[in-house]
Amino acid sequence: MKIITVEDQLQGAQIAVAKIKKILSHKPGVFGLATGSSPLEIYRQLSQSKLDFSNSISINLDEYVGLAPNHPQSYHYFMKQNLFNNKQFLHSYIPDGLNPNAQEVENEYEQIIKDHPIDLQILGIGQNGHIGFNEPLTSFDSRTHQVALTKSTIDANARFFDNADEVPKYAYSMGIGTIMKAKEIVFVAYGEKKAKAVHQMIDGPVTIDVPASVLQTHPNVTVIIDHKAGALLKKIE
Repeated sequence: MKIITVEDQLQGAQIAVAKIKKILSHKPGVFGLATGSSPLEIYRQLSQSKLDFSNSISINLDEYVGLAPNHPQSYHYFMKQNLFNNKQFLHSYIPDGLNPNAQEVENEYEQIIKDHPIDLQILGIGQNGHIGFNEPLTSFDSRTHQVALTKSTIDANARFFDNADEVPKYAYSMGIGTIMKAKEIVFVAYGEKKAKAVHQMIDGPVTIDVPASVLQTHPNVTVIIDHKAGALLKKIE
């Protein structure tokens, strides 16, 4: 695990974009994408770049169950607004949140990832240490699955909806085992609210209580954090 401390998201995104550019210099690439505030600057820089993704494939980590692709809070919509409207991929895969058949969604998504192994996966982290929507106590062997969101995650998302009853209670997410199959992982976290989770992920034991701690066992992880997110770390290399 390589830890890089940066001044801000701008500098952090530059490092992530350089890694993406390196892959594109050798082949079209398959990129695992995340949503949320942490990767936003990465997508902004990619959108403004001259990088060509027309032969590349993107595979998103997750999607809310029950939200249509055109819903402003769906991850389909997020990706279109922040990247896909500016950069066309050969194929962009996101779990089908409108399909109520969880087993079907899970099997189809796992097959997609099997057919297109991910070269580089972008990851963020939740305040409770989740990656994707894999909440604490999720098995490290888990594959794509339907997740019942925790109260803390639901409460954190409530600000994006007019009515608390509209906040999705479930999501489809790549499993931890699926995420760990990526050849390379770029993890990004910024701000003091992420400091405890980052500390537990890096300095703590590998435990299902902190899903992100499994990244300690991956052979190729780059952790990009600012000083606030890394404030509790014992040691930064």
